[in-house]
Amino acid sequence: MDVQETTAACRDAFAELASPACIDDPYPFLRWLREHDPVHRAASGLFLLSRHADIYWALKATGDAYAFRGPAPGELARYFPRAATSLSLNLLASTLAMKDPPTHTRLRRLISRDFTMRQIDDLRPSIARIVAARLDGMAPALERGEAVDLHREFALALPMLIFAELFGMPRDDMFGLAAGIGAILEGLSPHASDPQLAAADAASASVQAYFGDLIEGKRTDPRHDIVSMLVGAHEHDADTLSDAELISMLWGMLLGGFATTAATIDHAVLAMLAYPEQRHWLQGDAAGVKAFVEEVLRCDAPAMFSSIPRIAQRDIELGGVVIPKNADVRVLIAAGNRDPDAFADPDRFDPARFYGTSPGMSTDGKIMLSFGHGIHFCLGAQLARVQLAESLPRIQARFPTLALAEQPTREPSAFLRTFRALPVRLHEHAG
Repeated sequence: MDVQETTAACRDAFAELASPACIDDPYPFLRWLREHDPVHRAASGLFLLSRHADIYWALKATGDAYAFRGPAPGELARYFPRAATSLSLNLLASTLAMKDPPTHTRLRRLISRDFTMRQIDDLRPSIARIVAARLDGMAPALERGEAVDLHREFALALPMLIFAELFGMPRDDMFGLAAGIGAILEGLSPHASDPQLAAADAASASVQAYFGDLIEGKRTDPRHDIVSMLVGAHEHDADTLSDAELISMLWGMLLGGFATTAATIDHAVLAMLAYPEQRHWLQGDAAGVKAFVEEVLRCDAPAMFSSIPRIAQRDIELGGVVIPKNADVRVLIAAGNRDPDAFADPDRFDPARFYGTSPGMSTDGKIMLSFGHGIHFCLGAQLARVQLAESLPRIQARFPTLALAEQPTREPSAFLRTFRALPVRLHEHAG
């Protein structure tokens, strides 16, 4: 694709990202946008930021009285014109990611009270057991020389099974709910069509009804799971989440942590196959595995841009462009993660840039943006990292000769870099 020629008169980056060329490989266009139109005004009036420094500042400044805020309840129709008739958009507006302090502070505290690092680390044995079981299930077909769809059999299945355990749900129920997650995510994209939004609303209604019943069940018969903890009484804290707040929270957690984790697992396996010289990071200490995981997240952010509006609280000038007060601003995460001003030789896959550092921080002190930053930093970041850290070394050890059986098939989504199929086989049976 001749990026310079096709984008010289780009009027809408969202439309360009939905093109077949960008679905296949968005990074040439993202590089052009970052270099030529880093504060892009889309046809809809949204502003899209693509430089790492601008994105990092916007994420950090969200919630600041002089920078960005979420849309107020009375403004929902302005920023989401179809919200009056859309359940999905109303659920999105009620999520933690759309709230500002002090409401955000209260809700974040209540969820963080139970959804702790220790709670997630306690899941490690369960995650390791589920990973081993999924690999055991794939092994016979692979050893017979057959192709297996790793996306369906592993990348999709793992987060579904983990969420079922985390929420205290029957596995079959989770598989049923997960079938509609893709439709909801597509409906929430700024360029979604009316049929896509209708499909999202139908799926959201099912999720909402199920979680309402689940909450009531946990209230009468609590177990050792996150939903039971969130609805339970806390002796030293009289404040609790209402059922509506909790349903919104669970809906948001499911949307934010299911398809994105599956996509990152797929990208991690593709990185293992494309860069065999880098597999040694998965055969050593935990710091090496962590470095490999962080570099996968940087190179292929599962979400291309933020679905959450950031509303300018004043006229803001970035790179010579004035973003007017009350404008809706989104950040192009995937572009920021490959900004050469933040990460040297950004198109090169190099886990060394994250070795021995804090999670998400490079050896140069730059922040990987895939989990966001600031007050809306992803609540499920640690859960996603644990799933990847428990999966990749086991895949490498169990199937060291894994290879592509044919080229993977991507979903035609401008928002998420997800897959329909990732066929693999063992190398001795390939070709």
